[in-house]
Amino acid sequence: MALFESYERRIDKINSVLSSYGIASLEEAEKITKDAGLDVYGMVKGIQPICFENACWAYTVGAAIAIKKGARKASEAAAAIGEGLQAFCIPGSVAENRKVGLGHGNLGKMLLEEDTECFAFLAGHESFAAAEGAIGIAEKANKVRQKPLRVILNGLGKDAAQIISRINGFTFVETEYDPYTNTVKEVFRKSYSDGLRAKVNCYGANDVCEGVAIMWKENVDVSITGNSTNPTRFQHPVAGTYKKERLEAGKKYFSVASGGGTGRTLHPDNMAAGPASYGMTDTMGRMHSDAQFAGSSSVPAHVEMMGLIGMGNNPMVGATVAVAVSVEEAAKAGRF
Repeated sequence: MALFESYERRIDKINSVLSSYGIASLEEAEKITKDAGLDVYGMVKGIQPICFENACWAYTVGAAIAIKKGARKASEAAAAIGEGLQAFCIPGSVAENRKVGLGHGNLGKMLLEEDTECFAFLAGHESFAAAEGAIGIAEKANKVRQKPLRVILNGLGKDAAQIISRINGFTFVETEYDPYTNTVKEVFRKSYSDGLRAKVNCYGANDVCEGVAIMWKENVDVSITGNSTNPTRFQHPVAGTYKKERLEAGKKYFSVASGGGTGRTLHPDNMAAGPASYGMTDTMGRMHSDAQFAGSSSVPAHVEMMGLIGMGNNPMVGATVAVAVSVEEAAKAGRF
């Protein structure tokens, strides 16, 4: 029986990558991770329980590659995990052509490096995938960083932000926007837990202007947008506007666009699939992003359809960080 979805379309490429690292099979890759004391399957399922089997195996391969490469730091492990994710990209797919697997690895690497201060999930709050990703990062990244990484959620709707905060144990931060100074002031804050999750600040904005001001308030230097129900009203416009303002101010900002790639979203006149398609959200992502992922920020089946793996892009960010940190911890413990 096939170990995971689209096994036949993936396995030759996976075996080729494994062979280049002296790994004979998927089963050996799994043994390498287990011998190092890692439960990769459990970690990945713990971040997005509805992910596909191929997601668990892709991260297993990535972790095995990191161990084989002798990665001692989580940032190095994240880049190696990206190689594992890329190995699972179906030849000829959007994900393959965009090198989305490597992109996820490099984003994870960036989040684990000390010069990244604040990471934002720039998402519609009706998407729980941003929360799943934020939880994965908050619970793992700062175990290995000297200076803690701040993680925020920034989306439309103050009521939605409070609900997400309450369900996930985040800290809800309510702001008030001043159009005369183009700034926000904090008017209310409530933490819905006492643990690591409380360190995730969750903001709700009334419009794009307030969303951009929130980005400045937190000094966001890396973000990922989603393509939930508000992409043209919030996520992409905020990222694009903030990018322009950061460049004018001479400050760094790395923008990742999640979603797009099918050419279908919000663009009924362009139904073609493939790397050259330009649906509306795909187009908006290309306008501001430094890296563009393929498929939904939340829905595993849509990312699978792009040829990557069955896991939402936002939870994938959390999984990359979590698995990379576990590799560093195993190295420190002398387990490989």
